[in-house]
This record gives sequence, C-alpha cells and structure tokens, in this order.
Amino acid sequence: MRSRETTVTFRKPFRLSAIDIMQPAGTYCVVVDEEEIPSTSFLAYRQIATLLHTPSLSASGSSQVFTVSPGELASALEADLSPY
Repeated sequence: MRSRETTVTFRKPFRLSAIDIMQPAGTYCVVVDEEEIPSTSFLAYRQIATLLHTPSLSASGSSQVFTVSPGELASALEADLSPY
C-alpha cells in the first residue's frame, strides 16, 4: 500500500456529504491511499481511500480526518471556481 499527499484550496466555504458542517475556505490536506494491483507485467495501483484533513474549528486544537468521495471532492473544487 502507498499513500499520496496533496493539498487543495477552497476560496469559498464548502460542504461535503461526509462532513456534518460547512467547512471554511482555506487549504486542506488530502491523502489518497492506494493498493498495488497484482500484475506480472507492470506496476499498477488502485485507489482505495481519499481522506480529507480538516483544521480544528474549536479551542481544543485537534483536527479531524474524513473519508470522502473523490468525485464529490472534485465537484466541490470545480464549484469553488465558479463566480457564483
């Protein structure tokens, strides 16, 4: 298994179905976990989880991690680019 870490930036507040509350605009860490697909001829991986790390919204300072749909995350990022 391997993990790839990237960041995404939202210019506006957003909501995803896996998260109960509206998230503020900002930069978020996304970790994609992948597992190797057994093959004798080449190395290939399949995505098994997409994790969104949210910053703390409380005084406790602890962040949370949510499993999110890659398609829903992509749609939210696309909607964030719209002028409306």
